[in-house]
Amino acid sequence: MKFSSHCRVRMQQRAIPSVIAQLLLDHGSRMRHAGADVVFADKHARRRIRRAVGGARNMRTVEPWLDTYFVVADDGSLVTAARRTDRLRRP
Repeated sequence: MKFSSHCRVRMQQRAIPSVIAQLLLDHGSRMRHAGADVVFADKHARRRIRRAVGGARNMRTVEPWLDTYFVVADDGSLVTAARRTDRLRRP
């Protein structure tokens, strides 16, 4: 997983652990937007994450960060990270 310096700063400012980035990259949903991929957790991705972390008890520990999304460049590096306040509009 390759982070841009901008993404590292944003993750630190927003208190987003790197394990959340890995979970979303592995199990999150992707949407193409403005020349990059946006990785986020919709209902289906949350089910995949629940199975990956081992059930409801472990899900409660990661759930506060599942409203996070990452922008991934075409080379696979994470460009930025943010908290979702509104729903993501699909094209």
